[in-house]
Amino acid sequence: MFRKLFTGGAIVAAVLLSGLIGSAQAAGPDKVWEWTKAYGPECVFFDPNEGVLYVTHGNNDAMKKDGDGYVSKHSLDGKVIAEKWATGLDAPKGMDIANGHMFVGDVDTLVEIDLKDGSIVAKHAAPDAKLLNDVAADSGGAVYVSDTMGNQIFRLSGGKIESWLKTDEIAGPNGLLVEGGNLIVNSWGVLSGNGWETSVKGSVYSVSLADKAIKPLSGKPVGNLDAMQPLGDGAFLLGDFWVGKILKFAADGSVSEVAALEQGTADFDYDPATKTVFVPNMMKGSVTAYKIAP
Repeated sequence: MFRKLFTGGAIVAAVLLSGLIGSAQAAGPDKVWEWTKAYGPECVFFDPNEGVLYVTHGNNDAMKKDGDGYVSKHSLDGKVIAEKWATGLDAPKGMDIANGHMFVGDVDTLVEIDLKDGSIVAKHAAPDAKLLNDVAADSGGAVYVSDTMGNQIFRLSGGKIESWLKTDEIAGPNGLLVEGGNLIVNSWGVLSGNGWETSVKGSVYSVSLADKAIKPLSGKPVGNLDAMQPLGDGAFLLGDFWVGKILKFAADGSVSEVAALEQGTADFDYDPATKTVFVPNMMKGSVTAYKIAP
């Protein structure tokens, strides 16, 4: 999730914990291609309309406002279309498209980018945000962004950004996904006080867009969750960052392993038509496409 955090023995040791997942094990996925010139890649966004990929790069420090972050643009075979498609960011993370613009979580700011040329349209400063992370838009054009360190979710609507939900019930909200009238949220977990190590791992929740009612979707912790992509019928692909696994979260709350990758597996995207997952790895500085069978 965050490039700066890969130092310190206690944190490295923590990645060896497997988490509570189902017993089903999967063979290694088929690698289609790999791009190895990424710099702190946190998120890959697949745009099916244009048939391209976008990748956010935190570069040297994925939590610092240092101005060296950027977004690259790629064809679906990994070739670079524009290495510095959008610049002037700090430590960009999750992305989504709404109203013809790309929205990117960037430390304490939701950055709005013109899809036509990668120029920055606006920077929406989120008051008292600690670490903006993933982004999701609803059918009405409102944009939600998780604040993982602040245990809250912001919403941008009508040009105004405000804290929409702040709760300790969802510890370290990370991945976001709008499904019907609900915002699906996965979480990192309860921090133990030792860096990003957790005393309780994260889980998956449904939050009503109408009244903000929170419903846990799993009866037990799942992992240190980052990526989340829909599979249909109430199922999702999840990414566990520390142990480097892609998981399938079924509608009944059961969890099974889809693919065992590497530590540092961050916010991936998925093309259901080709069953291809596009995976950024912050520790390796790479983006890799795999064929999977969820």
